[in-house]
Amino acid sequence: MGIVMSEQHLLDYMYVLVFVLVGLAAAVAQVVVSRLFSPPSIQPKTGEPYECGMDPYGSAWGIRFNITYYLYALIFLAFDVDILYLFPVAVAFDTVSGLRGVIELFLFIGILSLAIIYAWAKGVFIWTKKKPAG
Repeated sequence: MGIVMSEQHLLDYMYVLVFVLVGLAAAVAQVVVSRLFSPPSIQPKTGEPYECGMDPYGSAWGIRFNITYYLYALIFLAFDVDILYLFPVAVAFDTVSGLRGVIELFLFIGILSLAIIYAWAKGVFIWTKKKPAG
């Protein structure tokens, strides 16, 4: 004895199936269109990185970046995602349940502020100047 599904359930599954098929078709269409309209490769494949149409010279292994670049990037990503979470709160602020919603908002912003204070205490925002070679 099988499970009998109502017509509404079948219709809901059909919507999901159509959504998945349209998504896959859109992904495949982008690949097909780019293959059709891209110019043929004139240059032989060398395995070298391609940047800005210029041939690379030298090795990239000798270049050292200061760790501060990466710390700034991580802080930016953290706060970028947090702003993403704050946007819906700002949009629905008039429907927030009074004092509880405001306290939760300030608690969230307070935790973000602790992240800035921690980074500041660790010296992330102090940019050391590079000593000239010579």
